[in-house]
Amino acid sequence: MPMRSFNRDVRLLRFGVFEADLTAGELRKNGVRLRLQEQPFQVLRLLLLKAGQVVTRDELRETIWPADTFVDFDHSLNTAVNKIRESIGDSASSPRFVETLARRGYRFIAPVESIDDHLPAAPADDAALHPQLQVPVPRRELVRSLFGLIQVMYLVFYLIGLAHLHDAERVAASFVPGWRTLLIVGIVLVTGAVGIPLRFYLLSAVAFDFRGLGANFGRLFPFVLAMDQLWAIAPFLLLPQIGVGMAFAATAALLYVPFSERTLVRWAYPMES
Repeated sequence: MPMRSFNRDVRLLRFGVFEADLTAGELRKNGVRLRLQEQPFQVLRLLLLKAGQVVTRDELRETIWPADTFVDFDHSLNTAVNKIRESIGDSASSPRFVETLARRGYRFIAPVESIDDHLPAAPADDAALHPQLQVPVPRRELVRSLFGLIQVMYLVFYLIGLAHLHDAERVAASFVPGWRTLLIVGIVLVTGAVGIPLRFYLLSAVAFDFRGLGANFGRLFPFVLAMDQLWAIAPFLLLPQIGVGMAFAATAALLYVPFSERTLVRWAYPMES
């Protein structure tokens, strides 16, 4: 590609489906923010500003690692470039974006354009919109925490339900006696026993930030939806304690929870197109 450099005052640069907000220090894919630490982003920033040109290792050292910084420069630079490639799906052996020039430096080889002139004026705190949900993208840490809390809530439901199975049988018998009581108890027993490992999987996946959670949850969602809809009527097992009104209100809220889970997952773990 032809050699091109950008003014350091430029704010937004686009390459492929990615956008780099140089002011905010954020890298986005289709509007969704990707995790990229400050040092790798600074390396990417310099490569983008000098797209098509060789950025030497010495230049990177002088710009990003000041002389009074005591680090293993070679290791730090290699790690930063690897993190960049991991974030944008690039490869050192067959690069599409970042090319390595042995013992010299790096060069950004994909077309890069400034999109500042194509954007309408917006407030400084204007948040990026999710390309599918069309809502501002919140912080991933908050989204992951909310999703994890929902999994903990269901774990508590299952454990309490299984620990008080006789109480569930007694309450169910007062409304639907006979074989239907056994059916309800059986549903509580089976779904609770299956739901516990499912919730532990989802909780561990979000805790370890497993990037395949979006695709996996999409496949699991019909099963999760069916289970959650069944457990949404659990408040009616507490009817003597909470009354009809609260039971209906709690059930209405629980019916919406699986769709909230799906939205949270799509926020934090967008499926690859």
